[in-house]
Amino acid sequence: MDTPMLVLLFLLIIAIVGKSNLVAMASCILMAVKFSGMEQYVLPVLEKRGLKFGLLVLMVYILLPLAKGQVSIKEVKYSFSTVPGVIALFGGALATHLNNEGLKLMKVMPEIIFGMTVGTILGTVFLRGVPCGPVMAAAVTAILLEIYSLF
Repeated sequence: MDTPMLVLLFLLIIAIVGKSNLVAMASCILMAVKFSGMEQYVLPVLEKRGLKFGLLVLMVYILLPLAKGQVSIKEVKYSFSTVPGVIALFGGALATHLNNEGLKLMKVMPEIIFGMTVGTILGTVFLRGVPCGPVMAAAVTAILLEIYSLF
Protein backbone atom coordinates (compact mmCIF):
# COMPACT_ATOMS: atom_id res chain seq x y z
CA MET A 1 0.00 0.00 0.00
CA ASP A 2 1.48 3.36 -1.02
CA THR A 3 1.85 6.42 1.22
CA PRO A 4 -1.24 8.30 -0.05
CA MET A 5 -3.42 5.25 0.64
CA LEU A 6 -1.97 4.88 4.15
CA VAL A 7 -2.68 8.55 4.88
CA LEU A 8 -6.23 8.22 3.54
CA LEU A 9 -6.74 5.06 5.63
CA PHE A 10 -5.41 6.86 8.72
CA LEU A 11 -7.78 9.78 8.05
CA LEU A 12 -10.65 7.34 7.64
CA ILE A 13 -9.90 5.73 11.00
CA ILE A 14 -9.57 9.10 12.75
CA ALA A 15 -12.80 10.29 11.09
CA ILE A 16 -14.69 7.20 12.22
CA VAL A 17 -13.41 7.51 15.79
CA GLY A 18 -14.12 11.26 15.74
CA LYS A 19 -17.55 10.72 14.13
CA SER A 20 -16.70 13.01 11.20
CA ASN A 21 -18.83 11.49 8.46
CA LEU A 22 -17.77 13.95 5.77
CA VAL A 23 -14.06 13.24 6.21
CA ALA A 24 -14.79 9.50 6.34
CA MET A 25 -16.81 9.64 3.12
CA ALA A 26 -14.20 11.78 1.37
CA SER A 27 -11.44 9.35 2.38
CA CYS A 28 -13.50 6.39 1.16
CA ILE A 29 -14.28 8.05 -2.16
CA LEU A 30 -10.62 8.87 -2.79
CA MET A 31 -9.52 5.35 -1.81
CA ALA A 32 -12.15 3.87 -4.14
CA VAL A 33 -10.89 6.07 -6.98
CA LYS A 34 -7.33 4.91 -6.33
CA PHE A 35 -8.34 1.23 -6.05
CA SER A 36 -10.33 1.46 -9.28
CA GLY A 37 -7.30 2.60 -11.23
CA MET A 38 -9.23 5.66 -12.44
CA GLU A 39 -7.14 8.18 -10.50
CA GLN A 40 -5.45 9.53 -13.63
CA TYR A 41 -8.88 10.55 -14.94
CA VAL A 42 -10.86 11.39 -11.81
CA LEU A 43 -8.31 13.17 -9.61
CA PRO A 44 -7.46 15.92 -12.15
CA VAL A 45 -11.18 16.66 -12.61
CA LEU A 46 -11.72 16.79 -8.85
CA GLU A 47 -8.64 18.98 -8.47
CA LYS A 48 -9.83 21.39 -11.15
CA ARG A 49 -13.56 21.50 -10.43
CA GLY A 50 -14.10 19.94 -6.98
CA LEU A 51 -13.90 23.12 -4.93
CA LYS A 52 -16.27 25.03 -7.20
CA PHE A 53 -18.74 22.15 -7.22
CA GLY A 54 -18.62 21.88 -3.43
CA LEU A 55 -19.13 25.62 -3.03
CA LEU A 56 -22.01 25.50 -5.50
CA VAL A 57 -23.77 22.81 -3.45
CA LEU A 58 -23.13 24.81 -0.27
CA MET A 59 -24.48 28.03 -1.84
CA VAL A 60 -27.61 26.22 -3.06
CA TYR A 61 -28.16 24.97 0.50
CA ILE A 62 -27.65 28.46 1.95
CA LEU A 63 -30.12 29.99 -0.53
CA LEU A 64 -32.82 27.35 0.07
CA PRO A 65 -34.78 29.53 2.56
CA LEU A 66 -35.07 32.20 -0.17
CA ALA A 67 -36.23 29.67 -2.75
CA LYS A 68 -38.76 28.20 -0.32
CA GLY A 69 -40.18 31.64 0.49
CA GLN A 70 -39.09 31.50 4.12
CA VAL A 71 -37.39 34.90 3.90
CA SER A 72 -39.44 38.03 3.22
CA ILE A 73 -38.41 41.21 1.41
CA LYS A 74 -38.58 42.95 4.79
CA GLU A 75 -35.97 40.54 6.14
CA VAL A 76 -33.77 41.06 3.07
CA LYS A 77 -33.96 44.84 3.57
CA TYR A 78 -32.84 44.24 7.17
CA SER A 79 -29.47 43.11 5.80
CA PHE A 80 -28.87 46.52 4.25
CA SER A 81 -30.52 48.93 6.66
CA THR A 82 -29.57 47.97 10.21
CA VAL A 83 -26.32 47.86 12.14
CA PRO A 84 -26.41 44.04 12.55
CA GLY A 85 -27.21 43.72 8.84
CA VAL A 86 -24.32 45.97 7.78
CA ILE A 87 -21.99 44.14 10.16
CA ALA A 88 -23.16 40.86 8.58
CA LEU A 89 -22.34 42.26 5.13
CA PHE A 90 -18.88 43.28 6.34
CA GLY A 91 -18.41 39.88 7.99
CA GLY A 92 -19.33 38.09 4.77
CA ALA A 93 -16.90 40.21 2.75
CA LEU A 94 -14.11 39.66 5.28
CA ALA A 95 -14.77 35.91 5.39
CA THR A 96 -14.46 35.63 1.61
CA HIS A 97 -11.14 37.49 1.72
CA LEU A 98 -9.85 35.21 4.48
CA ASN A 99 -11.03 32.12 2.61
CA ASN A 100 -9.05 33.31 -0.41
CA GLU A 101 -5.97 33.58 1.79
CA GLY A 102 -6.67 30.04 3.04
CA LEU A 103 -6.89 28.73 -0.52
CA LYS A 104 -3.58 30.38 -1.36
CA LEU A 105 -2.03 28.76 1.71
CA MET A 106 -3.29 25.30 0.73
CA LYS A 107 -1.77 25.71 -2.75
CA VAL A 108 1.60 26.85 -1.37
CA MET A 109 1.69 24.41 1.58
CA PRO A 110 -0.50 21.38 0.72
CA GLU A 111 1.16 19.41 3.53
CA ILE A 112 -0.85 21.39 6.11
CA ILE A 113 -4.15 19.97 4.85
CA PHE A 114 -3.66 16.77 6.87
CA GLY A 115 -3.06 18.71 10.09
CA MET A 116 -6.07 20.95 9.48
CA THR A 117 -8.28 17.93 8.82
CA VAL A 118 -7.18 16.14 11.97
CA GLY A 119 -7.51 19.44 13.86
CA THR A 120 -11.12 19.87 12.77
CA ILE A 121 -11.91 16.33 13.89
CA LEU A 122 -10.21 16.90 17.26
CA GLY A 123 -12.04 20.22 17.67
CA THR A 124 -15.33 18.50 16.95
CA VAL A 125 -14.68 15.69 19.43
CA PHE A 126 -12.90 17.48 22.29
CA LEU A 127 -14.09 21.08 22.00
CA ARG A 128 -17.64 20.18 20.97
CA GLY A 129 -17.18 22.29 17.86
CA VAL A 130 -19.09 22.16 14.62
CA PRO A 131 -17.08 20.76 11.71
CA CYS A 132 -15.95 23.43 9.29
CA GLY A 133 -14.78 23.17 5.75
CA PRO A 134 -11.11 22.99 4.84
CA VAL A 135 -11.21 26.47 3.30
CA MET A 136 -12.26 28.05 6.60
CA ALA A 137 -9.72 25.93 8.50
CA ALA A 138 -7.04 27.12 6.06
CA ALA A 139 -8.15 30.74 6.52
CA VAL A 140 -7.77 30.49 10.29
CA THR A 141 -4.44 28.69 9.82
CA ALA A 142 -3.26 31.48 7.50
CA ILE A 143 -4.12 34.06 10.16
CA LEU A 144 -2.33 32.06 12.88
CA LEU A 145 0.73 31.60 10.66
CA GLU A 146 0.79 35.35 9.96
CA ILE A 147 0.68 36.06 13.71
CA TYR A 148 3.41 33.43 14.27
CA SER A 149 5.63 35.07 11.65
CA LEU A 150 5.50 38.34 13.60
CA PHE A 151 7.31 36.75 16.53
